[in-house]
Amino acid sequence: MFYHSTRSPLPQVDSAQAVLEGLAPDGGLYMPQQFPAFDWKDCLTGSSQEMSAKILSALLPDIPDMPELVRRAYTGKFETEDLTPSVPVGDKTVLELFRGPTSAFKDVALSMLPQLLTAAKTVKGVTEDILILTATSGDTGKAALEGFHDVPGVRICVFYPHGGVSQVQRAQMVTQEGANVAVCAVEGNFDDAQTGVKNIFAACQGMALPFRLSSANSINIGRLAPQIMYYFRAYRDLMDAGRISLGQEVNFSVPTGNFGDILAGYLAKLLGLPVGMLVCASNANNVLTDFLRTGTYDRRRPLLKTTSPSMDILVSSNLERLLYLLSGDTELVSGLMEQLKEQGHYTVPQSLLEKIRELFRASYCDDSRGAEIIGRVFRDYGYLCDPHTAAGWAAAEDYAAQTGDHRPMVVLSTASPYKFPAAVLSAIGGDLSGSEFDQMGRLARLTGVPIPGNLASLEGKPERHTGVIPKEDMLGYVLGL
Repeated sequence: MFYHSTRSPLPQVDSAQAVLEGLAPDGGLYMPQQFPAFDWKDCLTGSSQEMSAKILSALLPDIPDMPELVRRAYTGKFETEDLTPSVPVGDKTVLELFRGPTSAFKDVALSMLPQLLTAAKTVKGVTEDILILTATSGDTGKAALEGFHDVPGVRICVFYPHGGVSQVQRAQMVTQEGANVAVCAVEGNFDDAQTGVKNIFAACQGMALPFRLSSANSINIGRLAPQIMYYFRAYRDLMDAGRISLGQEVNFSVPTGNFGDILAGYLAKLLGLPVGMLVCASNANNVLTDFLRTGTYDRRRPLLKTTSPSMDILVSSNLERLLYLLSGDTELVSGLMEQLKEQGHYTVPQSLLEKIRELFRASYCDDSRGAEIIGRVFRDYGYLCDPHTAAGWAAAEDYAAQTGDHRPMVVLSTASPYKFPAAVLSAIGGDLSGSEFDQMGRLARLTGVPIPGNLASLEGKPERHTGVIPKEDMLGYVLGL
């Protein structure tokens, strides 16, 4: 299967090369030339691992032995063999994506990506080391570090915004062990870190380096494709629970900042899964909400720090893929991305906006409403959710109220509430004294919800990566590794 950039139809590369490179040479994102025929009904009959293997084999056919790669990626690493269990909560279903080794939804993809990358490296005969270069708004970093640490022939460097992640998220990263890992804070916000990573890729084009660059962000198709599985898993769970019959459409509300998690739902739809409306949930940094309502993407606004920091993003990279998929026009996409870079905004043609709004709706939730929802959902249903999941719940409520569409709704839960203990504890009326680790213990005692083992063990671990650099020094930092 051939892939090309969202910004140009040429050159074309196979799926293994697309995974290896991560970002296309022109700065665009790799997408398949065409989507394969896929038996979505057959896919629903298997286990989560079998679903994943079928989906990845279809989208990345140049990487062999996919069932074995999936087995290595997931066996024994998640709390349940389902990987992403579904839980009925009131009139909705919550899809728990945080049951992996770092308690965030990124675990599903970043347990798989190291297997895909090392297999692709073998297929393409690459002998030099791969350097995984990643910017994180909090969760990607630790999940990538967990997946790639001590993987032979691979090194990983993670940048995160200084002061822009929770205390627990920071502790997860700066205590990371492994001879092949580097973690560094950047003076700035997530968009600064993400832009810096993209600039490093551009600056290193044609440069003689002792390694090849690739990415663990969802700009890499090898990171995005594994996320499709859990939409199939949720659909199967609803069928098993008797809440839908085969072929009935299901709506999904997805907390998202970089647009990758919700785009995976659209890719599931392209593979045949009966996905109804995809509701994009944002926090107060509501650039995506504004875009999906108006057709104008405008990042010229202050980036707000919120209690849902993984969505504190103003430049949503994967939106570029959607623009390409719905327009088929690489020249248009290239022009829009150049306009965003140079002017900070763009407006899509009305015909394209209409196509987008047939598939996607949007809503946003500020911190105060998120706290109200966390408290209300816990009081009413005994279910404890984090601030990102609360944004997804809010968007689901808004969509149903505005449209009267009462098809079954799945809310994606993207992180454990224990990654954001201060916000969650405050929302249920708890005492906020002490560190976030003190708050985690208090939250567990108040709710009876156990602390994930990987988070409970963080307190007191030695910090190994404490550097902080200006954003202008990111390239020099990478070249010095």
